[in-house]
Amino acid sequence: MSRIGRQPIALPKGVTTSVEGDVFKVKGPKGELAVPFNHELIIKQDGDNVIVERPSEQQRHRALHGLTRTLVANAIKGVSDGFTINLELRGVGYRAKMNGKALELTIGYSHPVIIEPPAGVSFAVPEATKIDVSGIDKQLVGQVAANVRKVRKPDAYHGKGVRFLGQHIALKAGKAGATGGKGKK
Repeated sequence: MSRIGRQPIALPKGVTTSVEGDVFKVKGPKGELAVPFNHELIIKQDGDNVIVERPSEQQRHRALHGLTRTLVANAIKGVSDGFTINLELRGVGYRAKMNGKALELTIGYSHPVIIEPPAGVSFAVPEATKIDVSGIDKQLVGQVAANVRKVRKPDAYHGKGVRFLGQHIALKAGKAGATGGKGKK
């Protein structure tokens, strides 16, 4: 049996769940999410736990078992606690600020880059070089954070750009001729 799929999911206080056809719905203090799942799997509530079961040991059912359990667990955690991804800016003059609900980045282009958040996601700028992307849908928060990072990916030679907080960038050495290497006469 799947190690992930067989684990029960604890329901926090204030979170309610329901299964309507092929959709698992969860409602909590931060909002409401709907998770579509394969109709062959069984999702049921047992007291303060949610359990995902599979009908057989077929490879397809085993693969869907762990996936469905993880998607349901992420939805439950999202409506109770939410998800946040932290980004940081590295580079001379690189900074971020809020422009209403939108994020305005000054990151080395001739113009500021403005990013509007989609519904369910919000930006925060605690410092000029730090960005917090928050929301209840883990996939959407991750995608928006990746889109912000894509505006100016970290440079391989200097490390300048937008990166995830704590991300290590392996820097390349650069040209050998610039350090007085061999080959000059």
